[in-house]
Amino acid sequence: MQAGQDTARDSARDIQRVAIVGARGQMGALFVRALHKAGLSVASLDRPYDPDGTGAAIKAALAGAGLVVLSVPVTAMRAVAGAVAPFMDAGAILCDVCSVKVNPVCAMLEAYPGPVVGTHPLFGPVIPEGFEPRVAVTPGRETAEWDGAAAGAVSRLFARAGFSPFSSTAEEHDKAMSVVQGLNFITTVAYLAAARQTPGIEKFLTPSFGRRLEAARKMLTKDRELFQIISEDNPFMQETVRQFTAYLDIAAGGDLDLLSARASWWWRDTA
Repeated sequence: MQAGQDTARDSARDIQRVAIVGARGQMGALFVRALHKAGLSVASLDRPYDPDGTGAAIKAALAGAGLVVLSVPVTAMRAVAGAVAPFMDAGAILCDVCSVKVNPVCAMLEAYPGPVVGTHPLFGPVIPEGFEPRVAVTPGRETAEWDGAAAGAVSRLFARAGFSPFSSTAEEHDKAMSVVQGLNFITTVAYLAAARQTPGIEKFLTPSFGRRLEAARKMLTKDRELFQIISEDNPFMQETVRQFTAYLDIAAGGDLDLLSARASWWWRDTA
């Protein structure tokens, strides 16, 4: 009986209207489409301009929204959160979709006294076929307006829109992303920068090296600034790089068997 009561209570507290700030960006537009398709009411706000100094345009866009999503670059988070927070309905949830979580969540907590939830969609504006569109959901501040379950309401919203939410803390998220995004970027640029020091290397390209170059192409020709910014904003990045250099020291000492054995962990279920 208790489980049924909890489900009914959660359902009654579901978010019905969402405001997307940064709706004309690629990720913002993706969420506008997905939420519309899920039957939700969605308000779009490109940038929180306040031309007449009254905040009327911002307030109108956010009116009635149970969730305000900041789909803006991490470098703009603090300014945008501060611009929209005064015009949100009482009790509305403030949320972001940045690739790092500790600093953006702190910026939202400083700007807004109500419920705050951080999220990170682990995909870009074009979701590859067959890829599970997972979304990390990190609690920031819970309040009585949502019965202490604002993060749960945001997770249900993403699930309703066809995504796969999972719970995390901001710290756990950033530690993982310092490897998945940050270390991947740093080791790729370091490797390719070192490779170009070899005269005539382009004559010796193998299929595997060619695949590595192709995998790095978009990262370095289109998304380089993005990866640099999110790596620099991740508070765990320097420690992750230090840990990685310890593995390079093992390689320099010739113990490749140890490294290979540890690396094989990724395929432990197929052995």
